[in-house]
Amino acid sequence: MTLITSTTNPQPADFADVRATNLAVVLRFVREHAPCSRADIAASTGLNKATVSSLVADLIDRRLVRETGLTENRVGRPATMLVLDGSPYAAIGVEINVDYVTAVAVDLSGERLLSWRRSFSGATSSVSQAVVAVAGLVRRVTNRMAKEERQVLGVTVGVPGLVGTDGTVLIAPNLGWRDADLAGDLTKALRDPGFGVQIDNDANLAALAEHRFGPQAGAANLVYLTGEIGVGAGIILDGRLRRGARGYGGEIGHIQLDPLGAECRCGRLGCLEAVAGIGAVLQHAALSPAEVEIEIEEVVRLARSGERRTLDLLAAVGHNLGKGVSVIANLLNPEVVILGGYYVPLAPWLLPAVGEEMRGRTIAPDGGGCRVVASTLGYGAAALGGAARVLDTVDSGRLPRPS
Repeated sequence: MTLITSTTNPQPADFADVRATNLAVVLRFVREHAPCSRADIAASTGLNKATVSSLVADLIDRRLVRETGLTENRVGRPATMLVLDGSPYAAIGVEINVDYVTAVAVDLSGERLLSWRRSFSGATSSVSQAVVAVAGLVRRVTNRMAKEERQVLGVTVGVPGLVGTDGTVLIAPNLGWRDADLAGDLTKALRDPGFGVQIDNDANLAALAEHRFGPQAGAANLVYLTGEIGVGAGIILDGRLRRGARGYGGEIGHIQLDPLGAECRCGRLGCLEAVAGIGAVLQHAALSPAEVEIEIEEVVRLARSGERRTLDLLAAVGHNLGKGVSVIANLLNPEVVILGGYYVPLAPWLLPAVGEEMRGRTIAPDGGGCRVVASTLGYGAAALGGAARVLDTVDSGRLPRPS
């Protein structure tokens, strides 16, 4: 007997593929509803009880799920409850930015196992230098995981630029990169590590982190705005990350707001990034990457003290940022727009101006229900999202083999 997957173009389905899909369905259910029983899984997924029992046994064998005793607070016989295990596994995310590199490792449930942040002169480093730096950091993380007897499931690296669906960095203006085969170069530098290496846009990954781990987790429609030297958007619509036809979507930082405005790093004038990015807050001062965070802290100090020039500057940047957010609200109607990166410490002064612009520029009443909030995930959001992307591959059925 064969299973038919299409009525228009009949193809026999591989039973191994069907089982992998069903394993992923059960694993996702446990992640979202634990503690739960086998009967709960069968009732909610439509799989019969015998199939569920077989699938759960397989997941327990792979140490992805474990039993956690009986519960009697239910109708009928006590049931053995299931929760995620995943203790032998780790997913790694890395972010390369203009002024730092961050690495995060999480277990299957998303609990952070480590979070490291290192200063990095991205604006003056070549692709090969970045590869050496990232490979060294990944090796340190994998060595730590090996000491804890954890198998690394994969690594995803976030980059502030256009990343194609094949993982090639077409252009990263703030890093000065073009046509970089970062995935291939990093895999070679790691000497075929035994796990997959993926590359994605940093805003995309930060959006994944918010969707999976943040206070807005589960929001079907959200947009994350990076607040680094560059400004990019990670877009989740109807519960799915949207990258565009070739992976180049979300470059809101290069929407032109003022054709007579400041010059952007992309070479154009008056881009959102130029008039509302962190460079605008720092007034395009000639700062080294290591000084940016110190300067942001000084801006916060002056704003708290009520220094008028600083307050006026932040209000102007907030209004320009609000113009960009209004475009997002009118075009995509998200439930929430999340400000990340260096926008977070500046949010108390930026958000009022952003809200004022939205009220005047969005067509739907109250911005169509769109809220604007500051991220709570810190500077490691994109790296955390890189780990989330690895976990997504597990959720889609690429499960580690039984030990």
